[in-house]
Amino acid sequence: MPDFFYNTLTPWQWGLLALIPPAIIALYFLKLKRQPLEVPSTYLWKRSIEDMHVNSLWQRLRQNMLLFLQLLLIALAMLALLRPGWESSKLDGERFIFLVDNSASMSATDVEGAKNRLDEAKKLVGGLIDQMDSGMTAMLVSFSDTPQVVQEFTTNRRLLRERLETIEPTVRGTDLKGALELADGLANPSRMPIREGDKEIDITEAQPAAVYIFSDGRFEDVKGFSLGNLKPYYVPIGSLDAKNLAITAFSTRRGEAHPEQRQAFVQVANFTEAAQKATVELQLDGGFLDAKEVTVPANESTGVVFPLADAPAGKLMARLKYELDKSTKQDALEQDDVGYAALNDAKPGRVLVVTPGNVALEVALATKRAGKLANVEIKKPDFLSAADYKRDADSGAYNLVVYDQCAPPTSPRANTLYIGQLPPGSTWRGNAVTNAEKKNANESKKDASDAAKDATNDSAKTEPAPTRAQAPQIINWDLSHPLLASVELANVNLVDSLVLEPPPGATVLIDSTAGPIAAVAPRDAYQDAVLGFEIFGHAADGSVTANTNWPRFLSFPTFCLNAVEYLAGGTEDAQLASTRPGRPVELRTSGNTPELTVIDPAKKEHKVRRTAQDIFQFQNTSDIGVYDVRHGDQVIERFAVNLFDRQESDVRVRPTQGNENSTLRPADIKIGNVDVQATLGQTPSRTEAWKFVLACALFVLILEWYIYNRRVYL
Repeated sequence: MPDFFYNTLTPWQWGLLALIPPAIIALYFLKLKRQPLEVPSTYLWKRSIEDMHVNSLWQRLRQNMLLFLQLLLIALAMLALLRPGWESSKLDGERFIFLVDNSASMSATDVEGAKNRLDEAKKLVGGLIDQMDSGMTAMLVSFSDTPQVVQEFTTNRRLLRERLETIEPTVRGTDLKGALELADGLANPSRMPIREGDKEIDITEAQPAAVYIFSDGRFEDVKGFSLGNLKPYYVPIGSLDAKNLAITAFSTRRGEAHPEQRQAFVQVANFTEAAQKATVELQLDGGFLDAKEVTVPANESTGVVFPLADAPAGKLMARLKYELDKSTKQDALEQDDVGYAALNDAKPGRVLVVTPGNVALEVALATKRAGKLANVEIKKPDFLSAADYKRDADSGAYNLVVYDQCAPPTSPRANTLYIGQLPPGSTWRGNAVTNAEKKNANESKKDASDAAKDATNDSAKTEPAPTRAQAPQIINWDLSHPLLASVELANVNLVDSLVLEPPPGATVLIDSTAGPIAAVAPRDAYQDAVLGFEIFGHAADGSVTANTNWPRFLSFPTFCLNAVEYLAGGTEDAQLASTRPGRPVELRTSGNTPELTVIDPAKKEHKVRRTAQDIFQFQNTSDIGVYDVRHGDQVIERFAVNLFDRQESDVRVRPTQGNENSTLRPADIKIGNVDVQATLGQTPSRTEAWKFVLACALFVLILEWYIYNRRVYL
């Protein structure tokens, strides 16, 4: 019965074990050396005479219970080492890939007999590893939003089991496609496709592999992936009726009725089939701040607002407390019962306005609200040639520079707003080709150094001129963009405007009958916003003329405040929002700071250096909580990392109707055009009997010890 036993020892080890029974029997034939002694009678020495008979080498061995028990003990031990057992089904194939989901939802505690879903998945994978024969090879891959190779292909079952135990739960989302792509690449490392005409041909034969996916199915269908030689098996983990409540959003914002006051907004989602009551508790730096009770309808979300009044900057935490029913004191997933938010000080940004004179712009930026957002400096265009401007522009001292009817020679290290002008260079001038570029194309035979010199001289003179339209009519504007929030332009008229040709990646803010007349586009780590039309212009005699009636409407100061708030970043509302675990965070600071220090929730310090794009990119966002950003000993900013993933918080395994349309079962998953059936209870498994055999051996050992001691004392 080759399937009933699994050999666990090598031949030489079995040889050593086989020497034990003969050795035990030999001990019973061992003749003891005794000193001769004369006695007057043998009546009292019958037992000694019998013992001498037993130790006679050639005398037939009499029945002995101890010998029988000792040989039985060794036989049971040898049987246990053969690992007797039986299988419900058998692994089919030679190469296996075990994909283990360790996303946030796999920490759910709805699996009976296991710590969580991940623990159950590891038990199932361990059972498959135990069934591997000597010719089989397997690989381990864990996946959440990113895959990770836990163990490459190996035939070593002990190593596979050890590496399996290293898989830990995470608080991230789920992406099965990335895991499948990684598995496919590692399963077929020698695949080298070549193209012949319109066909792609593999010059080496791909090796098939069975892919076992252990997951709760909390992910979308995998699109754009071909399984090829991978044969998938989906093993669903979890229950169909798991209950959970979660915090799915937590942020701070300004009140709509009272913008000078801040509020905390917490959203609670109910992933059960009945309405639930819960208490949301708000804490600031570990101290109690407020608490409110909320009722959440079945399968819906409800928000609760907490006034923050004059709460100082710090770390906010929202905690969800509730009881689902009498039998379930807590839900299946506790990781999403807590949310974090950063409460930052509103630090005014530094704004430079360069203008020959614009009363409407100056009045709009002189309001109390604008003063809270930024410190505004107003200069004349000749300031652009001053040493102070060049120093501050090159060092990144400004958060926003507004160029009204003028433009600098080079862009500053800051966000910008151009009014009636285009940024320097050809980026905002469409696909126009300068005379220098044409000259270089026609002078292919000319000396390279001379051509480069001519190109430099010509490009400075022949920057393409933008198109100007007369009396364009505004036909559309992007109210969803922060720059145009609450800005109404229906009654705004223009005398003339530049027609913009924004660079790739730009967002058109205002569109007209002549084309785009306002847009915003990224420039490395900064953004350039451009209004193609002037607010005030100058006539031929130098007198000031109005180019638009926009300053007569309230939407103009609203736009100016939006520009300062969005581009200068001088308010806590415009600072970093919550991000999900594992995603990078871009940090910015004024000045020419070379390095920042980030303190994670575990109090571990991370040094972050400025990149060539003038940003600080922080990658280590694996832990949930509030992170401190420090410059020296001063905390300059905070940001929060939260799960906030409805797909992960809804821990119910996706159901579908059974074949009889009466019972529910876990839904199948779709990979490319293939439907992979959920194989719950159909995966290869083995029932081990060696533990029972070992228990019998232990019983025999105790019985042998008892009989031996009884014989001695009798």
